[in-house]
Amino acid sequence: MKNQATLNTGTQRVKIILVVIATILTIPLIAMQFTPEVKWDLADFVAAGALLLSAGLAIELVFRTITSNNLRAVLFLVILLVLFLLWAEMAVGIFGSPLAGS
Repeated sequence: MKNQATLNTGTQRVKIILVVIATILTIPLIAMQFTPEVKWDLADFVAAGALLLSAGLAIELVFRTITSNNLRAVLFLVILLVLFLLWAEMAVGIFGSPLAGS
C-alpha cells in the first residue's frame, strides 16, 4: 500500500510541475498581448519549456532517488543554479556562448 501512495504522490508532483511550467510560460504569452517589447516566437516557447521541463524532472528525479535531505538540498540548488545560468545565457548572453540570444 505504501508503494501505491508513493506512486500517486510522485504522479501528483509531476502534474504540479507541468502546471507550474504552463503557468510560467503564460506570463510572456500574456505580456505579448499588451506590449511590443516582448517578442517571443514558437522557438522561444519551446526552448523555455524544454529548459523548465528538464529542470523540473531533474528535481523530481532527485526527490525520488536521494534519501539524504542534505544531499537533496545541495542537488536542488545545483539544478536551480544551472537553470538560472542557462536561462540568463539564452536571454542576454552573460557568457558570450553560442547559446546567447543577443
